[in-house]
Amino acid sequence: MNKVILFANTDWYLYNFRLSLANRLRDLGHEVILLSPPGEYGPRLIELGFRWHAVPMVRRSLNPLRELNLVLWLARFFRAEQASLVHGFTIKSAVYGSLAARLAGVPARVNSVAGLGYVFTSRDMKARFLRPVVRQVLRLALDGENCALILQNPDDVAMFKSARLANEQAIHLIKGSGVNCARFTAPPADAPLSHAPLRVLLAARMLWDKGIAEFIEAARVLKREGRTIRFILAGTPDAGNPASIEQSTIEGWLKEGLVEWRGHVSDMPGLFAETDVMALPSYREGLPKSLIEAAACALPLITTDAPGCREVVSRNGEDGLVVPVRNATALADAIRLLDDDRPLARKLGLAAREKALREFDEAIVIDRTLAVYRALAPATSTASATASVEITP
Repeated sequence: MNKVILFANTDWYLYNFRLSLANRLRDLGHEVILLSPPGEYGPRLIELGFRWHAVPMVRRSLNPLRELNLVLWLARFFRAEQASLVHGFTIKSAVYGSLAARLAGVPARVNSVAGLGYVFTSRDMKARFLRPVVRQVLRLALDGENCALILQNPDDVAMFKSARLANEQAIHLIKGSGVNCARFTAPPADAPLSHAPLRVLLAARMLWDKGIAEFIEAARVLKREGRTIRFILAGTPDAGNPASIEQSTIEGWLKEGLVEWRGHVSDMPGLFAETDVMALPSYREGLPKSLIEAAACALPLITTDAPGCREVVSRNGEDGLVVPVRNATALADAIRLLDDDRPLARKLGLAAREKALREFDEAIVIDRTLAVYRALAPATSTASATASVEITP
């Protein structure tokens, strides 16, 4: 039996973004091991019958000795398990997982970089200092045979190619982690239009680079006009990310009466059923799953002309509305437009649903991911039987 290890920087990510991939691999007869730092979702993964292991990883650590020890820990783990394939998700897990897999002699390495993260999106000095260092480490981790890199949007593909961060032949474009379009469903197309106060949702981790400052400013602008629009935030701060918003800041917005805050929401289809518009004014994404989930529910989308976001809303005014990055005025204008034109909102939502079914259903994404696995199989056919990676669809 082949052994596939999926490694991410949070157990929440594995549970919410890659559980369907793990299930498909298991259904095909492969042993699946899930790795992440400890968290509340690890026990849930175990309850589902998966082997999940906690990794001694501190996401914000910059201590060279600690990071080296982490890579060595991973290498020992991969070697002991005689892994056939290691698939790392997000930059840190992809880099460390790939380096450790090379040290351990793992036959195949797959790396998914879902957005370039804080180091490449932030303007602060720390991020600018780290950028060239991260580029060099990426080159080292993504080099070598039997290694594939999965990116989620053409902008990231172009960046990785121009910066020569990976072999061009090793780069694969797969749009997102997929959405179960049978779970995220649309209301009847002939449902009556609502005339109640418009409900605008921003569902994401509470990070500044998700455009939350612009969302708050748009709320201020429209509330000053006397509009009764409800602005709703869903998601929690992420202490492991330098761009995380302090909870006290969010509570200040609540006291101002600018937004409602739902915190963590496990029933996203239920939340979308109580929403009229989904807004994500992000600065940069891999491919934002919350937008795709909202699209599958036939919600009109407002997002930015930013990498990743423009893949979901590619035709402004047809499958959603696009506004410039870091532009609260334009965001307020787009929300105002949909508040005044409910038939347009319905039209944009139905178009978004059609696109989600056509391009972003999770079955499509998983099939393409397994094709990347299979492409590495010929190069590993000479490996020992315990390290075989012949993955079949």
